[in-house]
Amino acid sequence: MSEGRAARWGRAKLSKLGVVIATGAVVVGMLPAMAVAADVDPRIGLGAGWLDAQEASAGLQLQAHRDKPEGFFQPTNVGSLSYANSDMAFSGDHAFVGNFHGFNIYDISTPANPTLTTSVVCPGGQGDVSVHGNLLFMAVEETRGRLDCGTQGASGTVNPDRFRGVRVFDVSDVRNPVQVAAVQTCRGSHTLSLVTGKNDPDNLYVYVSGTSSIRSGSELAGCVNGAATDPNTAQWRIDVIKVPLAAPQNAAIVSQPRLFADRETGAINGLQNTPPAPRHPSGSTWSPQPVTTHCHDITAYPAIGLAAAACAGNGLLLDISDPANPVRLDEVTDPNFAYWHSATLNNDGTKIVFTDEWGGGTGARCRTTDDPSWGANAIFDIVDGKMQFRSYYKLPVPQVNQENCVAHNGSLVPVPGRDIMVQAWYQGGISAFDFTDSANPKEIAFFDRGPVSATSLLTGGFWSAYYYNGHVYGSEMSRGFDTFALTPSEHLDKAEVDAAALVRFDGFNAQTQPKVTWAPSFEVVRAYYAQALRTGTMQQDTADNVRKFVDRAEKFKDGPQKNAAVAQLRAVSNQLDAADSAQAALIKALRDLADALS
Repeated sequence: MSEGRAARWGRAKLSKLGVVIATGAVVVGMLPAMAVAADVDPRIGLGAGWLDAQEASAGLQLQAHRDKPEGFFQPTNVGSLSYANSDMAFSGDHAFVGNFHGFNIYDISTPANPTLTTSVVCPGGQGDVSVHGNLLFMAVEETRGRLDCGTQGASGTVNPDRFRGVRVFDVSDVRNPVQVAAVQTCRGSHTLSLVTGKNDPDNLYVYVSGTSSIRSGSELAGCVNGAATDPNTAQWRIDVIKVPLAAPQNAAIVSQPRLFADRETGAINGLQNTPPAPRHPSGSTWSPQPVTTHCHDITAYPAIGLAAAACAGNGLLLDISDPANPVRLDEVTDPNFAYWHSATLNNDGTKIVFTDEWGGGTGARCRTTDDPSWGANAIFDIVDGKMQFRSYYKLPVPQVNQENCVAHNGSLVPVPGRDIMVQAWYQGGISAFDFTDSANPKEIAFFDRGPVSATSLLTGGFWSAYYYNGHVYGSEMSRGFDTFALTPSEHLDKAEVDAAALVRFDGFNAQTQPKVTWAPSFEVVRAYYAQALRTGTMQQDTADNVRKFVDRAEKFKDGPQKNAAVAQLRAVSNQLDAADSAQAALIKALRDLADALS
């Protein structure tokens, strides 16, 4: 790799991160800092293998790996998409891992030792799952999908047994999920997002993003593959399903919003309509072509009434205060983007990370010859209701021709005071990055395996990487299911890891972002203290006093000197500089804790 290209990709300071290199599923051990040069990334040159590839990590420790269960892979075709793991969802102590062939449920009550609870065979791809209470929703788009989950397929151009849309399962008994509804749609469901309404607690709404071919009207009444002048065309819209929570069997489509309409003329194809010219040095075309006839993925943030939608050729900001009738507030496009794929908002709702799935997720797009702004994330600030571009973030180490690699699914890591995201990059592995400064994102942790094959590109790698209740979980397309723990480094203090782990949810779907709040605690105070120290603006004597007073207050908090603990926290907060943003955040954390202990 040339010096110029290496500089563009960036250099990982691995001796400071604390690097682990492993072979297969067995970690060899923590290497001494001097053993790895600061400018050599251990992800480069990892040995290939389906279940025995070499591994490398920094700041992200593999705790457990579980191979895909029998019936969910083909030993002679491990890269088959028909059996690929897809998206994940969580409920209580269970992880639900989607698959093009069905889904698997894992007990994660002991994250370092997940156990398979149930496997449900139900082919149809793409198999993305979301969970709400006792209901599991599954996206189905392929023509082999059947109403009865049968494996015999649904051949023929018109088949009454064919199912394409959203399945609904009752998973109150995780050992025996039961399909209770199946809502047919014209384009099937590539992805789906669950949306709740503040004023509608009895119903749940499902935003369906269909990207596949349109069914004939003879197979499903009302389906029309028409031009933009045809008001009934199934193009240029999404489907919204309303699910009565007390009677999910009555789930049905209630609206089909035209999110791409021209505001002045009303034309339904009002956004990106012309695919860009080829950009790759080889002359190959972008794939898929970003013409905005559909949305690929929508991430809802019900608590703030907003959603971010990745819609082929555009990124959209939506008002979802009325869940059944989302409204477009703003739209952006980018000539460097091949296909707007997914989105993540930060916890404050002031930033959006959009992903670009150049090559459709099956191509090698993280090579030295691939520009860092292609197949990357684009980070936007939301300013006065408008999205303003700030920067790109791409996996900062090149991958080889045998590794499909491009930006894919991730979620926030709830460290107070920071915007951190952990993200899957297919065979590029997992990367955690900080985008608190949206103009200067930087990687803070990673995990990677070598290619599935040393000689050919077999589709594999991480489809999704999500943080849930103190751990990171990975859905690996060809290999299985993984559990990770964040480990302290110069980029992430132990106190920040501990504070994030305090955030607990009853369930989690990455496409339905929850609002994170941090109760006052010593862990939160120490997290803000670590961040203030990292800026280098705090005087050493002040830093020493803060540490001493906080430690003393923690010792006093449960005894007869509790009032002294409160006084210690308030006293030391007065020694900090409120004009410094990091110290101001620490002041607030100290005083909030003092109030909570009072």
